[in-house]
Amino acid sequence: MYWDKSVFLRMQRYNDFLSAVQDEVKEIFPWDLGDKLERGSGPLILDVREPYEFEMMHIKGSILVPRGILETACEYGYEETIPDLVMARTREIIVVCRSGNRSLLAAYTMKLMGYKNVWSLKTGLRGWNDYELALVDGDGNTVSIDAGDEYFTTRVTSAQLGRD
Repeated sequence: MYWDKSVFLRMQRYNDFLSAVQDEVKEIFPWDLGDKLERGSGPLILDVREPYEFEMMHIKGSILVPRGILETACEYGYEETIPDLVMARTREIIVVCRSGNRSLLAAYTMKLMGYKNVWSLKTGLRGWNDYELALVDGDGNTVSIDAGDEYFTTRVTSAQLGRD
């Protein structure tokens, strides 16, 4: 469950980190999470995107803890502490982000911090929207599937693609 230090020394890219933790984190598909929520199973949905992303659209009832403050939100004694999250170490938690990558890393971090039943939403909110499951904005209004499609469309510039 713990990263092998030699793996760290060889890693050079973001995808290396994702590959290193992939087998350590359970993932759930959007349709399975949707079914679970319909049945009222009640997992804690933890959104690790940035506040502006959450405000645009999120799963109703999810809580926002940006990836950058995750560790301190999970522990008592910090300004970022979220008591409900600290006390959820044995509760089922589904971590979500835009595409399923940040959530994978966040779920792994939470496992290292002692969380026992943490999952990552495979394909992220992009896949959630593709499966036409409901999203709401910061005011609680339903976001249309088309608005979600537009928002989740990748916009990578040629400079961001790099030369490798």
